[in-house]
Parts: sequence; structure tokens; C-alpha cells
Amino acid sequence: MVAETSLSVQQLVQPLFVADANNVQKSISAIPGIFQYSLDNILREVEECLKLNLTNFILFPIIEQSLKDDDASYSHHPRNFFFHAIRMIKQEFPETCLIGDVSLNTYHPTGADGIIIDNKVDNDRTLPILAAISLAQCDAGIDILAPSDMMDGRVGYIREVLEDQGFSDISIMAHSVKYASSFYQPFRNLMESNIDNNSKKCYQLNPANIREAIREAQLDIAEDVDFLMVTPALHYLDVIHRIKEQTNLPLAAFHVSGEYAMLKAAAQNGWLDYHQSLEETLISIKRAGADIVISYGAKDFAKLRKS
Repeated sequence: MVAETSLSVQQLVQPLFVADANNVQKSISAIPGIFQYSLDNILREVEECLKLNLTNFILFPIIEQSLKDDDASYSHHPRNFFFHAIRMIKQEFPETCLIGDVSLNTYHPTGADGIIIDNKVDNDRTLPILAAISLAQCDAGIDILAPSDMMDGRVGYIREVLEDQGFSDISIMAHSVKYASSFYQPFRNLMESNIDNNSKKCYQLNPANIREAIREAQLDIAEDVDFLMVTPALHYLDVIHRIKEQTNLPLAAFHVSGEYAMLKAAAQNGWLDYHQSLEETLISIKRAGADIVISYGAKDFAKLRKS
């Protein structure tokens, strides 16, 4: 009755990984308890989550190395299986809220977030590709776009293209404040990214900075973003708090793969109670000011609330 912070399943988002395969549910060793799903099994997983009142999902494709190139051309190819997966889910379960990751890193051989020119990410050459990815996802039925690349000006660029093509009702949940963090490593291992963390420091944020984070959030607001996001979450609770104090938009926080994997690893060694520590972690992120929490443990939390 006197609890100052509450967290509902409706405020959580579960990441899902989809692969171009049939009858596959492959465990991900770097992210315990998380799986790659084939197109048929992704529907079963979504249905299971819906029974737990978990309706929000952020989708990531698993791309074969043979389909990756320096231009990330498969990222917006009409036959990209990822767009088919979005259509399937929305057709079968229209009540879901689907968030689509928008970035080149999944489709680039090195895992870079943009087009590489002279060994550097070229910000302006990347923007049209991000817009093409966004349009393809909108055509497939995505509800919210989540650009995770941290290119300057990408929210405004994508917004203008969406308006021109009649997608004015699609929301943008940008990774507005994305730090150059080591806690993405399990995700990068899954995506077979061979780029080191230092290579992303030219466009992701310095973990030592908070005023820069506020400026980045303000820039996205000026470009007409609908949601802000802080990534990672657990190690940047002070940033979440400051962003929430100084902005009025809905604020998401991504409890990323490394932060989640630490809980799992400690629990597997008997050092922590997984469910108790997960709930405490998610509550702390909410208490800091997040309205929405993206976490690999969202489904586990939903099971706790259902039991």
C-alpha cells in the first residue's frame, strides 16, 4: 500500500530473435534462457508471452554471414525474411506491439552501425539506408521503429521520409542515449560481430559523460522523436534519472544482454536468487525514472506476476 514504485508487465518489452529457418528453437549460450526462433516457432513464443499478458516485443534478425555486405543491402531487401516475420506476427496477433531494431550492425560484415569509408563510419551515407530499413519495416506492419545506430540526425531524416511516404502514425523510439559499453558483448557474440568496442566510441557516448547524454536527448526531441531511450540501463540509473527530470517524453531503458547475463550467471552458480534479483533490478530501473523497461528477463518477470 505504501510502495512508491510499481512495475507492471504492460510496461515491459521482451527482445525476440528470429532466424530464417523452420522448426528451430536454438539456445543462445551467451544470453542464458534466450533463444533464436524460426519463423514458425516465433509465433508459438509470442502466443506463450501473450498468455502471460506480455504484449510488447522488440525484434532482432539473425543474419547469415553470406547475406552481409559493406552496403548492408539485405537490410532493406524486399525478400528479407525479417519483414515476413513482422507480417506473420501482426497478422496472427494484431494485439501485439512490435518494435523493430533499425541499424546496419546486423547486416554489416564487421558489425559496424554505419557505412565504412576510409576506416570510419560515414554518418551521412548511412542515413538513407536507415530510412530504407524503416520504410521496409513500416510496410511489413511494425508499430514502433527503434534506431539503435547513434548516427547524428537520423531521427529527423527517418521522420521526414516516413511523412513523405504516408507513415505519419509510426512512432520512433530512438536509442537517444547509447553508451559505448562493454555490456553489449553477449549480443555482439550472437550477431557474430567482430568490431571492437573502441571502434564505436566515435559515435556512441563516453560512459564518463552525463551532460552529453542530456544534449543527445534534446537533439532527438528537436527532431520529433516519440520515445527516448537510455542504453544500457542498470549501470546508468543516474542518467535515466536526469533525462527523466529534464524531458517530458516517455522514457525507455534497455536492460542489455550483459547486464541480464550477469544475473543469470550468478544464479547458475548459486550466488543469487535469479527471480528476486531480477525483480529488484527491474524495479530499480523503473524507480530511476524509466516508463518502459526492455529486458531479456521480461517474460520471466511476467511468469512471476502470473504465478
